[in-house]
Amino acid sequence: MDRRQRKSREAILKAFIELLSQKNVNQITVSEIIERADVGRATFYAHFETKDFLLKELLEELFCHIFDVSTESGHDHKHLFSCDSDSSVFQHLFEHLQKNDNQILALLKSDNNELFLRYFKEGLKELIADQIELFNKEKASKLPRDFFVNHIASVFVETIRWWIDDKMRLTPQEITEYFYIAV
Repeated sequence: MDRRQRKSREAILKAFIELLSQKNVNQITVSEIIERADVGRATFYAHFETKDFLLKELLEELFCHIFDVSTESGHDHKHLFSCDSDSSVFQHLFEHLQKNDNQILALLKSDNNELFLRYFKEGLKELIADQIELFNKEKASKLPRDFFVNHIASVFVETIRWWIDDKMRLTPQEITEYFYIAV
């Protein structure tokens, strides 16, 4: 993708994030997205087949950054997020939430939060399955693997909700420690 195409794609994603923080995904039109992104309709469709494809790619961009950590060396990502964190993958996510990268807090507080958290949880389950050794081995040996993975993912999602509702008074390191204790 050349620089001009990359800038157009980023403008479309940014415009969509802004709109998602203001209204439900079903209320957003392609016309609103292209107007806010200041691109033509043909440019939009050159990048995204439909608004649903845009949503899917946005969610993948937002969350694959975190989930790619388990397979990459280091944390210098080339996604919507830019970082060089050397913390655990779970603390890494809390750090992004605290920085409010790409208005992710507005998205998680919006009418669309169930959609985002459901998608996030699915990716999170894969990450947890790959890093299951980080968690209580005694519990893991007594429970079916898929149940335990789902439980950990659910606890993490609820920890995020609680932390955001608590106005993120705890540091990412503190909330990560609480999460590990809880599971």
